[in-house]
Amino acid sequence: MNHLPKPPDVARARPPIDFDRAPVILIWETTQACDLVCRHCRASAQPHRHPLELATDEARRLIDEAAEMGTRLFVFTGGDPLKRPDLNVLIRHAAHRGLHPSVTPSATPLLTAERIRAMAEAGAEAIALSLDGDEAALHDAFRGWSGSFARTLEAARAVREAGLRLQINTTVTRLNWRRLDRIARLVAELGAGRWSVFFLVPTGRGATLEPLDAAEHEAVYRWLADLEGKVPFAIKTTEAPAYRRVLVERGRPPRPAIGDGKGFCFVSHTGAVFPSGFLPLAAGNIRTSSLARIYRDSPLFRSLRDPAQLKGKCGRCPFRQLCGGSRARAYALTGDPLAEEPTCAYDPGTGTAAVAELVFAGEGA
Repeated sequence: MNHLPKPPDVARARPPIDFDRAPVILIWETTQACDLVCRHCRASAQPHRHPLELATDEARRLIDEAAEMGTRLFVFTGGDPLKRPDLNVLIRHAAHRGLHPSVTPSATPLLTAERIRAMAEAGAEAIALSLDGDEAALHDAFRGWSGSFARTLEAARAVREAGLRLQINTTVTRLNWRRLDRIARLVAELGAGRWSVFFLVPTGRGATLEPLDAAEHEAVYRWLADLEGKVPFAIKTTEAPAYRRVLVERGRPPRPAIGDGKGFCFVSHTGAVFPSGFLPLAAGNIRTSSLARIYRDSPLFRSLRDPAQLKGKCGRCPFRQLCGGSRARAYALTGDPLAEEPTCAYDPGTGTAAVAELVFAGEGA
């Protein structure tokens, strides 16, 4: 894969966060309604809204609870959030409560420049758009809707014109992983501030797609590590905690070990609380319990935050505090959220273990 021109430094310092007390990121699935039929959709979205979706008042309470816990980033996702007529009201409420609202709309005819400006005026700080190919044929095949690629490019320009930060999301699968360099060039051309690279977890409709194997995951991690600092956008990964290990092996400072249920939380359209949208094990529901109680006290969340409970080579790995493996992928492939991650190429017995021991010197194992 080719490299892109060297950009300005995009690294930003992040203050420490107590992941036992609050998720720094809360993803709210506003609805499962969406007009696209994406091949890798974890939600298996449908055209129409579910009758038991959280009502406006319930959504306000969710926002209030997240703010009171100390959550920072509140993401309105779906489905397609634009299917909710109260979206801007709720964005405004989140901004009023001191949260940093962002939205991940679908690239359909609902996503107009006018709607983007309205989200900005309501207080949204960023818009994330999905781009799974560098050309229409590949991207539109992913999305199940002809014209989605062109509309995504048009929306990206409108996001920047509205003064919002633009994030591009790409889900890595066997269908597109060899075109990531071309997608990265397009991300740069669109002026995105961040490229969020999702690594497929076979759940929802994505269960029909074949994920990368361990060696291929490692190859992409190393390519991304080479790319960082050479492009005009930040790079983050989702369901790829081993990427943090790759960065540390290269002498870069460790990043916050956010993971499923650890600094991260997902609330469904009906109020169910999950460690991640890709880990379909509910720990409770905000209609019957508080978000804080579920996040802080549920056995599922607590176990996911305890590296001592990890099994197999993840439990033996010196990087288990920094990485810990994708718990969602472990569950999808083994049925056990604490099992070792099958698609990890790292061998805990190799010499790079010394790197981890230096990084975590003085910390409990």
